[in-house]
Amino acid sequence: MGFEIREMNKPTKVFKITHYNFSDVICECAQIIQKGGTVAIPTETVYGLAANALDPAAVDSIFYAKGRPADNPLIVHVSSLGQLEQLVLDIPSKALSLIETFWPGPLTIILKRADIVPDITTGGLDTVAVRMPANQVAQELIRVSGRPLAAPSANISGRPSPTTASHVIHDLDGKIDAVIDAGTATIGVESTVIDLSREKPAILRPGYISAKNIEKIIGEVEIGYSDHITEVEGVVRSPGMKYTHYSPNAIVLLVEGTHDIVLNKIYEMYNDFTCRGARVGLLVTNNDFLPPTNDIFYLGNKDKPEEVAKNLFKGLRFLDEVGVTIILADGSFSNEGVGAAVMNRLRKASEMVIRL
Repeated sequence: MGFEIREMNKPTKVFKITHYNFSDVICECAQIIQKGGTVAIPTETVYGLAANALDPAAVDSIFYAKGRPADNPLIVHVSSLGQLEQLVLDIPSKALSLIETFWPGPLTIILKRADIVPDITTGGLDTVAVRMPANQVAQELIRVSGRPLAAPSANISGRPSPTTASHVIHDLDGKIDAVIDAGTATIGVESTVIDLSREKPAILRPGYISAKNIEKIIGEVEIGYSDHITEVEGVVRSPGMKYTHYSPNAIVLLVEGTHDIVLNKIYEMYNDFTCRGARVGLLVTNNDFLPPTNDIFYLGNKDKPEEVAKNLFKGLRFLDEVGVTIILADGSFSNEGVGAAVMNRLRKASEMVIRL
């Protein structure tokens, strides 16, 4: 993008936050932000890689550290409505209704941008994606730094999103200035993204807040994303709409259908691939009928999608770390509510989807 690349020549600072050092950590990391640096921060969804959203060189450091394509827009995080008002041309009534209901929280709203927002932050679009995180650390860092923060997921672009500080360090140590370690993200999948810059609202990425709950507030919305097809041409209106996402190094094969049928198929495929010499990992929700193996990660109860969402990226990363070459993933979740976000991430991460 024409900005100077600042090579990191020392390990990333890790701040383990506690009740006693909270203010000191926030102040030190706010100074890093104010000087144009990058800080990985906890949010309720996943860890984000934050920098001053209004400083083009700082935002460029995010793209460089992640290896993120320059046309993939970033989400800007704010701590007040006053900050939002500076970033956008207008806040329509439907946006205000959603803000009143779901902010702070895991909902990103796309609106027409003000001139103050640089092109690099929006991928050159005339819109900007904004949310107000519920996480106290993130909120306080935004407030103390006095800057809105661009903060995509703090991982190598295309890889599973990080839900712990250790995931961030694994991907970005030496490439960013600091990480604030505040434990595990409580939700585990990225925010819902809704586009309110057009005549008809459209959900561009499913998340913790469902389309059904949004429609209760503002009426009918369109579904403007695809779980199955990665767009290779055209304008990217939201993160997650283009390029590979959420993928581990291993090949992910997603098996969809009713629970018992899916588990039987996974058992059959596991035996077949193992006989051919492959090391196979299992990403499942139930141990019934499954082969005995240490290369397995249990996502939780299939009837508790919030539990599965919280563990999804952790599971993909775990199976990568133990060295499997193929991951057989359970795709027997409902497409309703948080289940829609889980299935979206699994389909985006998969090399192949097998429907039974």
